[in-house]
Amino acid sequence: MDVITDISLLRTRLVGESSIAFVPTMGGLHEGHLSLIRAARQHRECVIASIFVNRLQFAPTEDFDRYPRTLEQDCALLEEQGVHIVFAPEEKTLYPVPQEFMVEPSPIANMLEGKYRPGFFRGVATVVLKLFNIVQPQTAVFGKKDYQQLHIVRELARQFNLPIEIVAGETVRASDNLALSSRNRYLREEERAEAIRLYQVLSQVKREIEGGNRNFAGLEENAMKILATHGWNTDYVSIRERDTLAPAQPRDGNMVVLGAARLGETRLIDNLEITPKKE
Repeated sequence: MDVITDISLLRTRLVGESSIAFVPTMGGLHEGHLSLIRAARQHRECVIASIFVNRLQFAPTEDFDRYPRTLEQDCALLEEQGVHIVFAPEEKTLYPVPQEFMVEPSPIANMLEGKYRPGFFRGVATVVLKLFNIVQPQTAVFGKKDYQQLHIVRELARQFNLPIEIVAGETVRASDNLALSSRNRYLREEERAEAIRLYQVLSQVKREIEGGNRNFAGLEENAMKILATHGWNTDYVSIRERDTLAPAQPRDGNMVVLGAARLGETRLIDNLEITPKKE
């Protein structure tokens, strides 16, 4: 496995590679990331993973400085999974000058995560487009855990006419159904035991809708009340139409319920896709 930090060296290494699958990450790897690597291997011959903590998607009050940076461990995990190339640039490599040209996503980027993390998706879209331009893959794999991000990356590829297939990887969960996340390591022991409640309340919403309940506002409000009762500070629980992420309507078919809430100092997100039974 080649570990490359320089853009020109990466481009030289990729000369002659015509079947590239790309998995961008910020490191702190866990089984969720590794599942994306395995999906990438199913699609293309050469698998590239990037490890880069992107300052542009962090607000000044967020955890950029303490975000897990475990490059040596991450590279060992990636090599075990058969990754061919790891691109791990320094910040000055991707941003040699202040990034003044930014990718402004569609209005959906200002809802849900974007409402509580202003500028987050601008930073994501900008770095993803830069990485796509550098790597020039035919396939890129993103996880469903970051559902809104997946939607925005798909639209980025579509609207910029990028010849890249965006593949969605399923959310990987711990044995108690907590969605795996690099930020889970911030949880204290008692918080880790409580953390599964977000999945549980989203599961209840999913069951209610698939059972015929169309009082979406009531379901969202009840879910947030349950979380608050157990000490969570909830940003949102929201039922959305799956393809557009517009607020769900009673006649919608495929939907998704998304939630984001803070437990102590740790902010957790999760989502579950919903497919109501046909009448």
